Amino acid sequence: MTDIINNETREQLKKYIEAIENYEAEKTEIFERIKEVYDEAKAVGFDIKTIRTIIKERAKDPSKLEEEQYLLETYKEALGE
Repeated sequence: MTDIINNETREQLKKYIEAIENYEAEKTEIFERIKEVYDEAKAVGFDIKTIRTIIKERAKDPSKLEEEQYLLETYKEALGE
């Protein structure tokens, strides 16, 4: 099988794999930092579930968010809530 991959291709593959590994390590570090911020917010009394909801909403396209909120209110109304 290694006969199929020449030295140039092998080096290119190695480059891609190492880049992905580096990004994965960075991603892990970022997730750890985010967790620390959530922990700090929780320690001072903020509700983490609500913070996560706000972050998700802020990341959405405003028109998509508006549509989701409209549907949510429509469904609640239909259920008498």
